[in-house]
Amino acid sequence: MKVDSCIFCSIVSGHSKAEIIYQDSTFVALLDKYPFSMGHTLVIPRKHYEDLLKMPKEEVGNLYCMVSIIASAISKALKSEGLNIGQNNGRAANQIIPHVHVHVIPRFKRDIVSGRWPSRHLANDLELHEISDKIRSVLPTNNITG
Repeated sequence: MKVDSCIFCSIVSGHSKAEIIYQDSTFVALLDKYPFSMGHTLVIPRKHYEDLLKMPKEEVGNLYCMVSIIASAISKALKSEGLNIGQNNGRAANQIIPHVHVHVIPRFKRDIVSGRWPSRHLANDLELHEISDKIRSVLPTNNITG
């Protein structure tokens, strides 16, 4: 995949719209437009790597440090009772967008009533904006996009 056709690269460059909850010189955290639960966030490196195995190890470590910060903010802001943190590598692992991204999915007791993984849905812009405001309110004030 060419970098210029990558939706995440387009978001990072400002050419495509997304509900960004955090960004700095290395990473961007944005709400998933098709969340499993409200607050489902993707943490991505600004630099394009098709998958985690192509990233330098120190950058992988930094990515997961950022995931921890974002996950803590999501949990605090949304009062989640748990979190799923996942990362898919390659088409066979259901990686839809070939740009490294880590899913942070807040979970609640009500999620397990059916005993199944929740279904994705298309979130509307107002829902995404309200959730992002809640999460941003508990993140450090520098480097936040509003």
